[in-house]
Amino acid sequence: MPLPVAWRTAAPKSKVINISFYQESHMPAVEPRVELLAHTPEPLSLIYAAFRQCYHSGAAADMWPRLLSGEISREKQAEFVASVLASGHASPAEHVSFTFALSGVSRALTHQLVRHRIASYSQQSQRYVDASAMEYVMPPAIARLPEARERFARFMEEVGAAYSDLKEMLEAAGRGASAKEDARFVLPQAAASNIVVTMNCRALINFFEHRCCTRAQWEIRAVANRMLEHCRAVLPELFRHAGAKCEGLGYCPEGPKFTCGRYPLPEE
Repeated sequence: MPLPVAWRTAAPKSKVINISFYQESHMPAVEPRVELLAHTPEPLSLIYAAFRQCYHSGAAADMWPRLLSGEISREKQAEFVASVLASGHASPAEHVSFTFALSGVSRALTHQLVRHRIASYSQQSQRYVDASAMEYVMPPAIARLPEARERFARFMEEVGAAYSDLKEMLEAAGRGASAKEDARFVLPQAAASNIVVTMNCRALINFFEHRCCTRAQWEIRAVANRMLEHCRAVLPELFRHAGAKCEGLGYCPEGPKFTCGRYPLPEE
């Protein structure tokens, strides 16, 4: 799947920040980075203990040493967690969270990302971070068309120049460091950003259901798929079957107008 093209602008010339991703165009490009920073320790055992607490007369604290020692095997834990999740009881999965660092992604992506409200976000601020050498993301469909690519890149250069000019004018007028917060109003959705995001497992499963689907825009879909790879590596028992809704349902719930055809519609 094509990935977004990230660039850096600088007035009056653009600055290459990495090697060409689209070899046929010889254009500077990088892929978005998705790094797993941290996750809750012993995630499967913690979810198991939380689930068992709901149905067990004893205390989870007394069960915990048995989980860590292996007295209750990982296989038994996974089997129990899967059976309870299948019943629709998912809230204990909220006790485990994953924290990711996303970089080189567009503001368009982060606007979509923060609509997933059961999460914590810390995003690079355009108010405080100087954007005179703005990085930006070029959609692959545009990058593949020479004329469109040239027009897009030229406009990004114009935006970068306008930002720098406005910031200098505001600084000359006495705005000082606060000049950036008004100059940023010209920055586009293509402007690249860095963001740290933390989601619990239940929220992540919902996120993957929506953003791994082919109906999701290409950029956030690529990022979601990489996040899912990280989650599966850490907690395969929970995320093995996570992904687009159709993968869990066995059919496409999007209807005939929006289905990609990968899975049958429910009425077929």
